[in-house]
Amino acid sequence: MAESTRLSLTMADLAGSAGRTFGPSSWRQITQDEVDLFARVTGDDNPIHLDAEVAAATPFGTRIAHGLLTLSLVVPLMAEVFEVEDAGMGINYGLNRVRFPAPVPVGSRIRVSGEVRTASEVAGGVQIEVPVTFEVEDAAKPACVAELVLRYYR
Repeated sequence: MAESTRLSLTMADLAGSAGRTFGPSSWRQITQDEVDLFARVTGDDNPIHLDAEVAAATPFGTRIAHGLLTLSLVVPLMAEVFEVEDAGMGINYGLNRVRFPAPVPVGSRIRVSGEVRTASEVAGGVQIEVPVTFEVEDAAKPACVAELVLRYYR
């Protein structure tokens, strides 16, 4: 099992943080209740997520979490292992790339790890590009790989 690394930076440290890694976070189980709620909120009611019988007949053999549900869990999972202590505000500025190489079966557990790839000054703050990987416990391929673009302001 990989040892977790918590990366805690200050605004002064952030601009020079390229190459620093963090994670993995703790494992988080994905429940059918969460998948159902995400489907209701987003209107994505694809039966692969909601209908056990339909999902059983797919190549996955079971219900799976929405890819975007998995991606959205970057917020609580990353908060466990990455922080900018003295930022006045941090925002999700966007994504450069997102892929979902493998499904997240309902009931399985995921966790996230990442790296600060780049850090650059922007007006009033620092922008970082952060590739993250979501792994599924005991799975050969990651569930999601994404490059986040985050901005932190003083």
